[in-house]
Amino acid sequence: MIKNSRLRICLLSYRSNPHSGGQGVYIKNISRALKDLGHDVEIISGPPDLVLDPDIPVHRLPCLDLYDPKDPFRVPSLKELANPVNLIEWIGVSTMGFPEPFTFGVRAYQYLRKRLNQYDIIHDNQSLSYGIWALSKLIPTIATIHHPITVDRKIAVRSESSILLKLKSLRWFSFLSMQKQVGRTLRRIITVSNSAREDISRDFKIPDKKFSIVPNGINTKQFYPLEGVKREKNRIIVTNSADTALKGLNYLLHAIAMISKIREIKLVVIGSPQKNGAIEKLIKKLSISKQVTFTGRITDDEFVIQYAKSSMAVVPSVYEGFGLPAGEAMACKVPVISTTGGALPEVVGDSGILVPPANPKALFTAITLLLDHPEKARSMGKAGYQRVHDHFTWEKAAELTIAAYREVIDDYRRLQPAQD
Repeated sequence: MIKNSRLRICLLSYRSNPHSGGQGVYIKNISRALKDLGHDVEIISGPPDLVLDPDIPVHRLPCLDLYDPKDPFRVPSLKELANPVNLIEWIGVSTMGFPEPFTFGVRAYQYLRKRLNQYDIIHDNQSLSYGIWALSKLIPTIATIHHPITVDRKIAVRSESSILLKLKSLRWFSFLSMQKQVGRTLRRIITVSNSAREDISRDFKIPDKKFSIVPNGINTKQFYPLEGVKREKNRIIVTNSADTALKGLNYLLHAIAMISKIREIKLVVIGSPQKNGAIEKLIKKLSISKQVTFTGRITDDEFVIQYAKSSMAVVPSVYEGFGLPAGEAMACKVPVISTTGGALPEVVGDSGILVPPANPKALFTAITLLLDHPEKARSMGKAGYQRVHDHFTWEKAAELTIAAYREVIDDYRRLQPAQD
């Protein structure tokens, strides 16, 4: 195909909160960057409502949305359950599964199969549903896998104490079998780091040669140093899915408890803990309720202010396929302490302090080091800021994504039977 021709792109995302969660942030920013390169972009999404710029059309597929925080696990009407896909979704959730990747893919296939002439390529954002496999037989199709969910499953199962809870976790992640099968059938996979490629290739049994590595960008219009706000001594920020074992907040809380015994310390967690969940119980057990504050959901402007007030950011994750929180803090000139879990060293590089994952003592040592040496902290903040602007922009991500699209389109056309 013509190298610089305008592409008609259909992005698919089964769950897409543009303000939190890596997948939603990815869709919001990559769609904008692709559009800015001159391509036509349309998004087919699941819940919640995805509100983007007016020049990027969004079509939300109807579904039961049984995880809606306003009415979670509601009982659907008989009329709703008369739809076979809705029935599958309800049965899946009712039996402690997570059917959304599967049901979204089926709905996407039903919606798109008569509209395929409107697009040059379909780009799936990690649903890896059988519906995506069916579409890939009809139109050039590519998928992004941010990291292998097999890692989430392993850590979630390991973190549970009882056999029943371990079985519940295994049931939740039962969609993984489908994702592995579908992933192996696609011509090309986009992933966000070398670490993620190695892990996905191993766990999904996909050859290395099928991957295009496209590092995420950081939205430097949203995350930037805020002048006129004084950093507060001994104030630490963490962006975290509080009760997700993969994110490692429990290890940071243990480190905070150790520090609180020798000096004043304040930890600000962007987000909310699960009511009566493991994190709330751990905070009470460690007697650090006065040291830990949860912000709940905040606006982008408030987010930047929270970074500006903080003396450092900590990323305690056991594993990250990329590590947006590290890059966002670096973009705000906040010094970063990060674990070496997954791809985090690829993001932080030599501009931050790296410690082993699941190690409260190592976090304690690194945090106290920066608290005792503010000059080093300032130097790290400047280095991180420069690293983000040199390596992690959404424009670069979009350019690499377009190159992967063109390769998939050319391969698809080459393998089609000759027309009479």
